[in-house]
Order: sequence, then structure tokens, then C-alpha cells
Amino acid sequence: MRTFMHGAALWDVACPQRPSRVAGVTMAGFRVRELDALRMVPHPAVTLLLEFGVGSPVLDCAAGQQRGSMVAGPGFGSGGAVRAWGENVECVQVRLSPVIARAVLGASPADLDGAVVSLGDLWGREASRIREQLRSVPSWQDRFALTDALLARRYEAGPPVEPEVAWAWHRIIGSRGLARVDGLAAEVGWSRKRLWSRFRSQLGLPPKRAVRLARFDHAAHRLVAGEGAAQVAADAGYADQSHLHRDVRAFTGATPATVAGELFLAVDDIAWPTCGTPDKPHV
Repeated sequence: MRTFMHGAALWDVACPQRPSRVAGVTMAGFRVRELDALRMVPHPAVTLLLEFGVGSPVLDCAAGQQRGSMVAGPGFGSGGAVRAWGENVECVQVRLSPVIARAVLGASPADLDGAVVSLGDLWGREASRIREQLRSVPSWQDRFALTDALLARRYEAGPPVEPEVAWAWHRIIGSRGLARVDGLAAEVGWSRKRLWSRFRSQLGLPPKRAVRLARFDHAAHRLVAGEGAAQVAADAGYADQSHLHRDVRAFTGATPATVAGELFLAVDDIAWPTCGTPDKPHV
């Protein structure tokens, strides 16, 4: 376990010693004495939060407050209005590629409708069981192994997405948002309308938004790494620096300079040192 310090924030962060047995899963463990109004930055993965501590994380969003273990779809937090807070929080946070999320969750990411959902609403008693099991084991590595076994079992029993949809998603992520939707449809032999419909229903967002989200995620992490906005805009496929500024504002409600200091993004180098999303490494 490592200590993450960022301004007044002091977190303990644990990472698994081995990768998940399920391609498309990454996870990290967090112990936070005081979580103070953390801005949730949109991310190109489904987020599964498994809490088991004395305290409980709380999300403030447009629909009200959500407490405890929860699930959020790709791009959750767009607009910058979602904040997380809490005391004595302990949790395993899992990032699921949308390609496997339907099988693991037992519901399509599209069913989340851009919101956060209580894990109990999706999994029923299994959500309570995994919480008690995580509390009972003695180490973070045991918690990761327990979580991985659960995700693998659910994944094997769940329905896969169509290969064309999975291929299109991986092309979008692999290109860091530079892929063209028309080109993706042509390459899989589908019409643009068919790709939009299948992609949206199985992954939870339309292809064009997936492209924007992947491009934003890459740009945001380069800003956090200290690169200038003009260079990031040029390299990440934005028309100009103003285009980058508008996209960052749309996703976070903040300027590129503010996003460069975001705690949610800064912790990635410790929590997910080799892969920022389950589908690709940060560069």
C-alpha cells in the first residue's frame, strides 16, 4: 500500500500484485480518512465501487445523494456537478471495460442511463454478501482475489456483446478518440445507423460520444502530466486550443488549468500505474 498526497488530501492506495483473470478489469483499493468534495471526472469505463469500511462514500449529483456500493456508467460526472465525500472510507474500485460490463453487472450500461445506481438494486443480496466478505478478509491482496473471483464468475455466466461492437470500442480507445464513426461502420460492414443502435444499447453511449470521451480522457491525463494546453490540443486531435477548452468545460465544468490539478486524475499514476482504462495504457 502506498500513500497518495495531493494538497490537503492524504489517501492510502493499494494495487493488485497480478492482473485480473478477466480482460477488461482493473482495480485498486482505497482507504481515505476524510474525502472532501472530490470532483468526479468522466472516464471511459464503467465504475464499480465496492465499499466495506466503517464509513461510507457519498455521491452528490442531480438525482440526489447515493451512498454505499454503487455502479456508474462510462462518462459519469459529465458537466462537473458530481462530488464525492465521506469519512473513514474503505473500498475496492473496479474499472470495467463497457465491453464486459453487461456480463459482469447483469445489466447493460445503457440501463444506467448516465446515472449512478446502488449495487444493491442490481445485485440484491449478493451486494451485501460481497461487502461482508471484503470486511472479513485480512489483506488487500485477499480482497482483490475475492473481487476478481466474483467478477470472473459473473462474467462467465453473462451475455457477451457482439464482436463488431467490441471491435469498434477497442478501435476508439486504441486510437485515443481519433477514429471516425463512418469508418468504423464501414470496416465492420454495418450501416452507421446500425452501429449507433447496437453500440448504444450494449455499451451505454453512442459511438460519437465514446470518441469524444476517449479523446478527452487522453487529453486530460496529458494536462495532469504538466503538458501545455496548446500542445495537448494539437496532438490529441482538437481543431485548436479553444476546441480543447470547450470539450474540457463540457465534460468537467472546469478549465484545462483546473483539470490539470484534479485529484481524481492525479491518483491514477499510483492506483492504475500501467493502465488508465481497462482497454489501454495512458501515454
